[in-house]
Amino acid sequence: MSVWLPSAPCTPRTCVETTGSATAAPLAVLRLVTVLVVLLAGIVLCPLGRLIPAGWVRRWARTIVRAAGVRLRVTGPSAPTGGVLLVANHISWLDIPLLAAVRPARMLAKAEIRRWPVAGALTATSGALFIERDRLRALPQTVARIADALRAGTAVVAFPEGSTWCGKAQGHFRRAVFQAALDAGVPVQPVHLHYRLAGGAASTAPAFVGEDSLLTSVWRVVSARGLVAEVEVREVIVPGSHRDRRALARAAQPPQLGVHQP
Repeated sequence: MSVWLPSAPCTPRTCVETTGSATAAPLAVLRLVTVLVVLLAGIVLCPLGRLIPAGWVRRWARTIVRAAGVRLRVTGPSAPTGGVLLVANHISWLDIPLLAAVRPARMLAKAEIRRWPVAGALTATSGALFIERDRLRALPQTVARIADALRAGTAVVAFPEGSTWCGKAQGHFRRAVFQAALDAGVPVQPVHLHYRLAGGAASTAPAFVGEDSLLTSVWRVVSARGLVAEVEVREVIVPGSHRDRRALARAAQPPQLGVHQP
């Protein structure tokens, strides 16, 4: 295990619950096809990069979420412009479009994502910063690359837990990525993600954990009924307000939901 390669105890068998009711199969298939079409449209347009207005990217991200049959609720202030490190707890593949709906950004992603069907191509062409998580020696260079992107006025998205959790339990934020924000002198924007049923109860159906395949997780989402994604944008943490990366990570950490690994 390293600062880039933590592990979570969550598995589909022990943590993932069904919603109690499911949509009809034809509707689920329609949702799946629609999600794939919207993703493919994003892949086609990705080479245009910064020529695409941020508002269009936000609408595209929201369309992915809604196409999957998930209602979206965003609360809190707008994310700042310019260089900013957006950090969030990590539960699902849906987290990525949810954060794009808040502020389009370059994603900090594990190198394995390159091999994912469809989503891998989308991530690679979006300008993602890839991490080779099993190479601790690459840590300083990776932090420097992130800091350079932030200094250039780019928003960067990171999931500092380093692994997906089910949503009813969570990990703690690893400190390494926060060093880039300190080095670049940019703000940190914490975002807390929650998945619930229409009645308000927490749901683990969107979780993408353990040995889950991406297709299995996507099917579980599109076949669920009444899922709601809540995006809670917290107050921005301004540069210079915390003395080191440990304190900065602690300030950005969501309130603990359950037992987590030290």
